[in-house]
Amino acid sequence: MHALLRKAACALAVCSMAQAAVAAGEWAPTKPVRIIVPIVGSTNDVLGRLVASKLEGILGQPVIVENKPGAGGNIGADLVAKSPPDGYTLLVGYNGPIAINKTLFDNMPYDPVTDLAPITLAVSSPQYLVVNPGLPVKSVADLVAWSKAHPGKLSYGSVATGSASHLTMEMLNEASGLGATHVPYRGASPALVDLVAGNVQAAFMVPGNVQQYVKEGRLRLLASTGEKRFPSTPDIPTMIEAGYPHFVATSWIGFLAPAGTPRPIIDRYNKEIVKILHMPDVQQKLRDMEFEVVANTPEQFGAWIRTEVERWGKVIKATGAKAG
Repeated sequence: MHALLRKAACALAVCSMAQAAVAAGEWAPTKPVRIIVPIVGSTNDVLGRLVASKLEGILGQPVIVENKPGAGGNIGADLVAKSPPDGYTLLVGYNGPIAINKTLFDNMPYDPVTDLAPITLAVSSPQYLVVNPGLPVKSVADLVAWSKAHPGKLSYGSVATGSASHLTMEMLNEASGLGATHVPYRGASPALVDLVAGNVQAAFMVPGNVQQYVKEGRLRLLASTGEKRFPSTPDIPTMIEAGYPHFVATSWIGFLAPAGTPRPIIDRYNKEIVKILHMPDVQQKLRDMEFEVVANTPEQFGAWIRTEVERWGKVIKATGAKAG
């Protein structure tokens, strides 16, 4: 109890000092800033480093990206949730640790709604359903038929337990009787290595992770999870067109801080990150990864998180998906 009281008093003192520091004007850091990415080798990492490199020049301080993977993103997110709310530790958050894990995990070390402060929802993107080209399928219907003809043989990779790539395939399992076995990885890179090698046969991934493999013929693209076809792949049907009404699953990435971070600090980061996301060179890189820039307000991002917690919670309960 005494330790908890000391921790609370310390957090209050940090918050009070930060409030005093920003009272005179726009907040600016006076030492290096950390951006925690709770996954390795993914579009989350690419976006985090892209924003960090621009923030350094704007803020006049080093901005260091640290990868803290594990437990479906919970380890990195929990680190930020328990960090001092002083503007020196930020989180690159995505579906898993921010919206999905609250329902997927029985025991969460933090609450993504109350223990983290939204800054901005940066980008969003539907996903691609891809398979190893050694699998004799050319469509979603073919994939389902093959799996049913070879029970227990189809496995799929995901970037992490509780990620959109995990739960989206579970949605397809539930809707089609696909019966695919989940193999979670610690990031997109190792999942793609095994998918290309044929150690797993299928995956839902954001376009930026798989486009090059598809172009090289090392993966086969079957469908996308948006409401409409991707402009860059107009010949590839959506899951809706493939016979699954209302099958829409969006991946997204945003920036957050520890709860209790003073509003002037949140506002400064929102202002600068939104500005960065609208820079022409950054926009081009994001378009190349098939991301749509959102760049909204902290309030809008907070509302989005609450909506996503409810949305994915329903999927998890319907499919019986479990962590681990």
